[in-house]
Amino acid sequence: MRNNHPNSFFWWRGTIAIIALLLLNNCQKQRSQIQAPGSYIFAWTKDQDSKDSDFLVVIDARTASPRYGRIVTSLSVDYKNTQAHHTEHRMHEGGVLFANGFKAGRTFMFDLNEPENPKLLGSFGAMDPYTYPHSFERLSNGNILATFQTKGEGNNEEGGLVELDKNGRFIRAASASAREIEDFIRPYSLAIVPELDRVVSSSADMRAKDTSRVVQVWRLSDLSLIKTILIPPDPDGTEGRLSAEPRVLQDGKTVIISTFHCGLYKLNGLAGEDPTLEWVHSFPYEDGKLCALPVVSGNYWVQTVPSIPALVSLDISNPYEPVEVARLELGKTNWAHWISSDLNGERIVVTGYDGLINRLLIVNIDKQTGELSFDNRFKEEGAEEIGISFARENWPHGATGSAIPHGAVFSL
Repeated sequence: MRNNHPNSFFWWRGTIAIIALLLLNNCQKQRSQIQAPGSYIFAWTKDQDSKDSDFLVVIDARTASPRYGRIVTSLSVDYKNTQAHHTEHRMHEGGVLFANGFKAGRTFMFDLNEPENPKLLGSFGAMDPYTYPHSFERLSNGNILATFQTKGEGNNEEGGLVELDKNGRFIRAASASAREIEDFIRPYSLAIVPELDRVVSSSADMRAKDTSRVVQVWRLSDLSLIKTILIPPDPDGTEGRLSAEPRVLQDGKTVIISTFHCGLYKLNGLAGEDPTLEWVHSFPYEDGKLCALPVVSGNYWVQTVPSIPALVSLDISNPYEPVEVARLELGKTNWAHWISSDLNGERIVVTGYDGLINRLLIVNIDKQTGELSFDNRFKEEGAEEIGISFARENWPHGATGSAIPHGAVFSL
């Protein structure tokens, strides 16, 4: 018999409202989890035997996700043997990532606004006469400032800085030539200091034709070269070459530059017209084992040190006297090379060489103490070894075999 009692109507209406509310809350929870900082890792990856295209890998990095540590998807760029190398050091608003295939002299642009559905927006090569782009930093207006190692082909002439719009189109450029001071300069990486209207660039040749010994300081507003600074020796007289990665500290004004030979130098007088370099620290170094990328997290500088091999954390609250606070040893042959932190500076993605050549790890950093620890939960289902293995036959985009991750960043 049909129930026409008014209470029945209100009961059903209330039940439907509760179900709708639960569904809405669940959707919002899923959406907030997807949009939380560091929800995904984007890894720019080289096909190991160079028989197939290089590609981008997307990994689920949501700590509460049942797929934590799983490869979500991959996207081929349809270019072989590009030497998938540096990406931007961190994702930025707008959701587009520039990724450098150095050997091919080509840069690829990925739209990562939908992390599980990445899109290749296109690519670009030389910005005549500037060739072989290497590193990228994002400007406040969304444009990109890039280092180009050379002019023309043949690795015969120093390159410079090139500003591109968000679609990779040329805007302006400036030459790094300063032959009255140094006749071999190959712009490598850079840091932007908007508060001081400055750019700081390093110099090291990816093709190892010669050794460079300088750091360069530029005016951001017009890209004029303010000064080319010869790197002074460290107390042992073993430094003074191969500047690697400049980083801006949390005050927004102080810049420290690492070198591949494991020294750290502070820039003094950056706001003026005559900046200088001062040695402040050295990590252990062995010939051929180059210190590569650092991360700044609050008061801590985290550095890859392959001679140990380890990640080493320094307290840089006094940048003139960095103090080591922690080491995370990676294993005898595990040489970390690339590291990048999430937006909060609490997690670091790690790729490298030798024992790490086919593996990607996450390391946690305690921002109060600088202590470093492995994320032991970040591993594939059923695996004993931590991290994600890139030594596999099958990928979401196809059966292209083992691969080497290089530039890797967390999503915003």
